[in-house]
Amino acid sequence: MRYALDVQYIGKNYSGSQIQYEGGKEIDKPTIQGEIEKAICTLLESKTQINNRPIKTIFSGRTDKGVNSLGQVIHFDYDKEIVASKFIYHVNEILPDDISVDNLRIVPDSFHAQKSAKTRYYRYELINRRYKQAFDGDILRVKYELNVERMQSALNFLLGEHDFSSFKSSGTLNPSKVCFIRRAEVEKQGDRIFIHIEGNRFLYNMVRTIVGTLLEIEGHKLPVEHMKNVLEAKDRRKAGQTVSPYGLTLMKVEY
Repeated sequence: MRYALDVQYIGKNYSGSQIQYEGGKEIDKPTIQGEIEKAICTLLESKTQINNRPIKTIFSGRTDKGVNSLGQVIHFDYDKEIVASKFIYHVNEILPDDISVDNLRIVPDSFHAQKSAKTRYYRYELINRRYKQAFDGDILRVKYELNVERMQSALNFLLGEHDFSSFKSSGTLNPSKVCFIRRAEVEKQGDRIFIHIEGNRFLYNMVRTIVGTLLEIEGHKLPVEHMKNVLEAKDRRKAGQTVSPYGLTLMKVEY
């Protein structure tokens, strides 16, 4: 049977969501996938099999070190029936405090957490304030005043289907650079600014580079059309910096 599971995590203490390999061998770095597979195997499999992790998980998408999730989705196969309430309770007791799971359900064998996903919604949070405060944490703080109306006008150029080569990092392995963005909004709540971006797929560091370009436009008082020019250039050198991963959260995956 195939099971799907929702996953929440704080990414600060992990080297991204996915287990990493080098020369065919797993790199000994903490990852969200590694912790979840160990927890599931500890609960469902014999102790002699735990290190081999016979249960493999597939994630809806990769998130980098420091990126959080409120809506990551994974699937895994297991040949026995699982009681959802007991599974959720015990797996959460095993997992580190900064990772949790919920909503275990049986899905068709054709379901694939990554390939079946229709849209992914990310939110980037930043602080717009000159001075620091004790509970700012690792979230990016921008000292100069940001104009959310101008930021929204710049984001509007990204809506629809485009080649987002200008916003990808060099680590992008997928040759396809075309994405469809159906939502790109900026919202201000006090001294917090939230940037909401939803699309069918995202390139490596794409959201963080879009945010960096927004900040470049605001910081240098560039016309909002600069975002359109960057997009059409299909040249990473034209875009702004890739901002910190802290504050970026995968909010929801739709199927």
